[in-house]
Amino acid sequence: MEHLSLKRKITIMIAIMAAMFFAAINQTIVSTAMPRIISILDGMDYYTWTINIYLLTSTIATVLVGKLSDIYGRKPFLLIGILFFMAGAFMTGTSSNVFQFIAYRGIQGIGAGIIQSTAFTAVGDLFPPRERGKWMGLMTAVFGFSSVLGPTLGGYLVDHMDWHWLFWIFLPLGIVAFFMILTLFPKMERGKSQAIDYLGSLFMTTTLVPLLLTFSWGGTEYAWNSAPIIGLIAATVISAIIFIFVESKVKNPILPLRLFKNSIVTISNIIGFLMNFGMMGALVYLSFFVQGVLGISPTYAGYVTMPMSIVMVVSSAITGQLIARKGKYKSFALLGVPIMIAGMAIMIFMNNVPLAVLSMIVFGFGLGLGMPVFSLAAQNAVPHQELGVVTASTQLFRNLGGTIGIAVMGMVMSNNLTKNLQAEMHSASAPDLSQVDPKMSEQILAFANPQTLMNKPLLEQTQAGLPADVQPLFAQMIQGIRDALGTTLSTVFLTGTLVLVAAFILVFFLKELPLRSTNQAPSPSAAASGGPEGAVQTAAPNQA
Repeated sequence: MEHLSLKRKITIMIAIMAAMFFAAINQTIVSTAMPRIISILDGMDYYTWTINIYLLTSTIATVLVGKLSDIYGRKPFLLIGILFFMAGAFMTGTSSNVFQFIAYRGIQGIGAGIIQSTAFTAVGDLFPPRERGKWMGLMTAVFGFSSVLGPTLGGYLVDHMDWHWLFWIFLPLGIVAFFMILTLFPKMERGKSQAIDYLGSLFMTTTLVPLLLTFSWGGTEYAWNSAPIIGLIAATVISAIIFIFVESKVKNPILPLRLFKNSIVTISNIIGFLMNFGMMGALVYLSFFVQGVLGISPTYAGYVTMPMSIVMVVSSAITGQLIARKGKYKSFALLGVPIMIAGMAIMIFMNNVPLAVLSMIVFGFGLGLGMPVFSLAAQNAVPHQELGVVTASTQLFRNLGGTIGIAVMGMVMSNNLTKNLQAEMHSASAPDLSQVDPKMSEQILAFANPQTLMNKPLLEQTQAGLPADVQPLFAQMIQGIRDALGTTLSTVFLTGTLVLVAAFILVFFLKELPLRSTNQAPSPSAAASGGPEGAVQTAAPNQA
């Protein structure tokens, strides 16, 4: 597809970005409304499944489709992904109970994974690496824009309309994106047929499912040393060993192990894993800080995280343009990752809203500089016929980084929170409830847990209902809990900072190949080593 006119390429990119925005906005629009939807469906006991099922199906679809799109082309999978997503969104809106909701969210996840993987790969079909940077930046900006618009729009809609419409309102956009892809996206000429790695696909699935469930359930649904978690870990290890054995023997593996002999691909994937690990810590636990420690309502808490998305949209778009102009990418990573570290370091010490906003601005700026780099570096280091599978591998590592990051930081939080809460309740500043009526004392102590901090109206109502002489003691206890939570979250942010420091160290080991101005592949020997010879334009012709 490299031979197409620039006008045709831009038209196709508009169609791809419409599909991307359709998937992204449908995901972010429900983020603020999900607790209320699940409450209406009377399914709070299954709340984590509404998130986990989407993550599971999208991750697996991302990886499996990567190799298949290298064989059959991107167009059919983009169309299939949009159809799956539209069907899942429509059916999710018809759910009458939580089990239907979870099943249909799984279908949505399949569509999202296919769109996410294929869209980024299609950019590589249309543009050579030298030009690809600016389009990668714009694709990242689409995600950023959806994360700005989605939560605010979702909160408004769920307050003023029936919740079903959150899943239906953007379906017309999906239809438009489908027909744009159908009519504008050229077909890839099929080469000789290749055998599909069914066995590898099976064992990749049986490796990823228990792995993701381990980190989703560990420390929350089940203790880390419980039989279900140990069983999931065992299933992951056994399946992974079989998967590696199968992939080393089959002729056309779903995830070629030779990719990881390429140092650029391996280091880029590890850095992507660590960056998402740290990023999820920033996004998930900053909300805890703003609502729990600072006592800000959920509506206004969203405005604190919004600057990160806005700054990321701008910086990622500009970064893409600069990469295309310079033909090099490593300097942007060397600049972006330290800025991310600085943003998260501010979170360790923040104690007010202005500092929280500043941390988000700094973090978002660094994220916009660094995020487009590593997918581009990995794509530039492999032959064009492996574009789909290498893009899928980068998405896989990022998804795993986010999942494992949330779990590990949650474990850090729970382990430190209990200790800090006990220390605060037994400190000299703790309220003396010995003179208070025992029943009232018991009522006050029922609020001695951080979850109550998230329900500001209940706290205000409870305090107003207490006798005037007891109200200061209640306020004193709540402030103590806020202090304990604040100290705990500082430890969580410190963990995320250290993870990003590890990512920054790895950036120095990332070899930089000059970005090719054609989709012709680097020579096989250079691609395998990740050496500078990879810039030589010699090997297979463009197969797009």
